[in-house]
Amino acid sequence: MSFVSSKEIILDAFENRYAVGAFAVHNLELMKAVISGAESFNSPVILQTTPDTVRYMGLEYTVDAVKSLAGQSKVPVALHLDHGDTFKIAMQCLRAGYTSIMIDGSSLDFEENIVLVKKVAEASQAMGVPVEAELGAIARNNGNGEKADRSHFTNPSLAEEFVLRTGIDFLAPSFGTVHGIYADEPDLDFHLLEKIRGACGIPLVMHGASGVCDEDIRKAIGCGISKINYSTELKQAFSSELRRYLTVHQKASDPRKYFITARECAEELVKEKIAVLLQSPKVL
Repeated sequence: MSFVSSKEIILDAFENRYAVGAFAVHNLELMKAVISGAESFNSPVILQTTPDTVRYMGLEYTVDAVKSLAGQSKVPVALHLDHGDTFKIAMQCLRAGYTSIMIDGSSLDFEENIVLVKKVAEASQAMGVPVEAELGAIARNNGNGEKADRSHFTNPSLAEEFVLRTGIDFLAPSFGTVHGIYADEPDLDFHLLEKIRGACGIPLVMHGASGVCDEDIRKAIGCGISKINYSTELKQAFSSELRRYLTVHQKASDPRKYFITARECAEELVKEKIAVLLQSPKVL
């Protein structure tokens, strides 16, 4: 098919009330798994990398690999920078050919966040590349049991001001999700999410979707979520199968054999997620 703008994909999801999957990829195997899974549903898909992954794989390799796979794909494929933490990395990815940029200034105070995000948005949009930003603070559980803190949830009034002053294309709000593994069942504030949607009027992005049940995913889509990020579960599916295979086949030495089974497990997970995203949402 083609290597396309993330905006093209996300706006279609926004207008037609479904969500597009955005999957974190860390190597060629995961790139192939995600695209193949999307092809099973004839669904557009977004591949995304964090700055750490860019440094691991190399910027030019990442872009060239995704472009090559997109050119061979049956579905539209976009490449997104997830949690870009500096203006420099955002511009590097922009110039290299990423089709959307997230600049994450959520750790800054409100005004500093606006300054950083607006600077990135102006540079990116001048090149036709959309920008995502985060307002509020989405918790990160690195095994320490951290939970979502309501005091860090996104304020709808501030979200409206943030969108107007920065000119961003997509907003990632904090409404109860957590990056990583949930310590308990997620407690998502869908009423707040609806208020944010009404205040902003742009596509919303859900971070921390790994571990969220299908019903809550559908509810989130019904409340305005148009892009849903997956990372932890995808890594787990790949690495768990890799460990299983090497435990059973302890003398295995051919990466073409043990990587392919890990890739197939990751692909199955992608299929499971996309199947939910394309279903008619439950509107609260």
